[in-house]
Formats: sequence, structure tokens, C-alpha cells
Amino acid sequence: MKSMFARLAVVLACTAALTSVAEAQQRLHLGPRLSYNFDAEEFGLGAQFSYPVARRIEFYPSFDYYFVDPGSLWALNADAKYRVPMEGEWLYVGGGLNISHASLNGNGNTDAGLNLLGGVETRLGRIHPFAEGRLTLGDGSTFQISAGLNFTLGKSVEVE
Repeated sequence: MKSMFARLAVVLACTAALTSVAEAQQRLHLGPRLSYNFDAEEFGLGAQFSYPVARRIEFYPSFDYYFVDPGSLWALNADAKYRVPMEGEWLYVGGGLNISHASLNGNGNTDAGLNLLGGVETRLGRIHPFAEGRLTLGDGSTFQISAGLNFTLGKSVEVE
């Protein structure tokens, strides 16, 4: 578990270093998502937020609640995504930290893991459809797919 936090610290330090050298104007995004978790074999609803920290790097937290019966299952993610340099920058990859919690009959279990993700998102207009796959590595590794919409919020954020 300590090595996982050490890796997260390295990712955050690299993001901070890249932030100081990149210059661009980008926008915040927020939106709903529909996910399918292959390990739980259940659908979930969630939301994600994108905050630009560098020209092609965004802080990308998200949350999913899965409709398991009986019990409950949710996941909270703190990721960074990198937009691959190509026309339109529609392809992204990333990674980060996952915290998931499952409970059944009053007994709960919380696990931490590392995320690897990749996806596609249009960048045209104020509403951006997206689809992504996310592999979570940890005590109970799992894979999920998600699709949804990102809504552009406010004015451009200047990133230096």
C-alpha cells in the first residue's frame, strides 16, 4: 500500500513539473457516465470532472455507483489523463488512484488500487461524448467500460 502512495506522489510531482512548462487555454468539463464493471457484472451510474493542469494533461476525478443486489458497491477515482498529440486530440490515456467500497449485510470492504485508462472523446462543441476503458489493479483487479457526456463549463482556464 505504501508503494502505491509513493507512485501516486511521483505522478503528482510529474504533473506539477509539466504544468510549469506548458502554456494553453483549456476549459473545465463535467458530465454523467454509464459504466459496466466486468468483475461485478453490474451497471453503474457516475460522474466525472476534467480540470486542465497543462496543455495536454487534465486532472480527472470520477465516481461510480453500481447497482448490485444485495449490498452496495461504489468507486472513487483520482486520475490524470493525457491527450495524445494528434489532430483534434480525441484520444487519451491516463492513470491514477482508485478507492472502491463493497458492502453486504453490514460487512464492508474498502480497497485501494491503481488505474490505467484509455478512451476517446470528441472536442467539438460544448457537449462532448466519450467512451473509455479502465483497468484497476489491486487486491481485486477489475475492468470497466464507461460512456457518457462531458459538458463544457465557463470560460477558458489559462494553464501556464
